[in-house]
Amino acid sequence: MRDTDNVIRSLHVTEKGSRLAAAENKYLFKVDPRANKLEIKRAVEQMFKVTVVKVNTMNVLGKMRRERTPHYGRRSNWKRAVVTLKAGEKIELT
Repeated sequence: MRDTDNVIRSLHVTEKGSRLAAAENKYLFKVDPRANKLEIKRAVEQMFKVTVVKVNTMNVLGKMRRERTPHYGRRSNWKRAVVTLKAGEKIELT
């Protein structure tokens, strides 16, 4: 079992995430790529004192990048978690 601080890397604030939070009570997080859904659920419940109903995860591939040379680099891959909270609960983003 991983430490709570190591599972969740950051709250992922985007336009899509803001829409999901307002309409469907879902929040986006950047998480450790090795973390599973159960660890993510426990970490969110401990950190924010909320009840998690559902966790969906997806692996995001890093973008290809090029800087003034014909050689390409790559941003690192990461994992996103979409966490659905119980009705009536929310996470303060400020």
